Amino acid sequence: MSLKSYIITRALLTIPMILLLATIVFLIVRVLPGDPALLHFGKTVNPAALAEVRHALGLDLPVYTQYFNYLTGLFQGNLGIAFSNEQPVAPQILSAFPATLELTICSMAVAVLVGVVLGVRSSRKYGSKEDTVIRTFGVVIYSIPVFFSGLILIAVFAIGLHWLPAGGRISTVPPLGGSILGFHIQTGLYTVDSLVAGNLPQFVDVLRHLILPSVALGLYISAVFIRITRSNMLETLGQEYVTAARARGLKERTVLYNYGLRNGLLPVLTIMGLEFAGLLAGAILTETTFAWNGLGTYIVTAITDRDYIAIQGAVVFFGILVAVVSLVVDILYAYLDPRIRY
Repeated sequence: MSLKSYIITRALLTIPMILLLATIVFLIVRVLPGDPALLHFGKTVNPAALAEVRHALGLDLPVYTQYFNYLTGLFQGNLGIAFSNEQPVAPQILSAFPATLELTICSMAVAVLVGVVLGVRSSRKYGSKEDTVIRTFGVVIYSIPVFFSGLILIAVFAIGLHWLPAGGRISTVPPLGGSILGFHIQTGLYTVDSLVAGNLPQFVDVLRHLILPSVALGLYISAVFIRITRSNMLETLGQEYVTAARARGLKERTVLYNYGLRNGLLPVLTIMGLEFAGLLAGAILTETTFAWNGLGTYIVTAITDRDYIAIQGAVVFFGILVAVVSLVVDILYAYLDPRIRY
């Protein structure tokens, strides 16, 4: 199978995956107890007013009609109207998404840097005390809940030492971006927007707010990369072509990085993509711990308000992100290793 055929086949398979996810989410949120229309009333409910709200929200329609309207809106980019504030869900999600994306990118950078470096070091020192220490570190750091490690970091570096802020994304007003080649650029990523605006002090402030949540979440995920990198490096370094390279008198550093790491990282790329997608969807605890106003915070608020349209929209959005990232990772892996196309 050619790369083009593989990409087309893999892309077509993504569509029913997204539809299945959307259907499951639709069914689950509608079997939850409680009437979302009651959110618009206090303790006393007027039956006529309740019926009017249910009609306005489309809750009085048959389930199959609601499902058809839901899919139609989904293909049009319409994720519904939130019950809690009667505002479209899609713009609210897109407004909160840059915060989660920025945190995810920084956390993934920490995870890859720590995980790959320690994984390579562990494989190089296989069987030694250093290998044992690194593997133990990976097990311990993965066993600690991310919210607990976040609280420890806050207690030490924010409250105790006063080196870093305890939460939030910025101390001042959010950056508004700037103009490049006559085009105004505002991404919602505070690091990018502050740089585009040429405001270096604001950029430093944003980085200071990013350090603690990124380290808390990144170290947690780094344990996965330590284990995967170590196991793949050990397998790769045992191959015959690596033994032949050593027999030719090549330096151990050249063998380790040019032969071992380059080929051993191929399976790690898949894990990186999936973990990145998982971070996008699973940063809820970190965002809550550090008062980071991203999609995680949005979902927590929606759950508290029992706003199942907002929950449904956010989960579907996350599902689409995971499906797209998985597709990109599969295509990249097929490009780097043609054997998986057959």
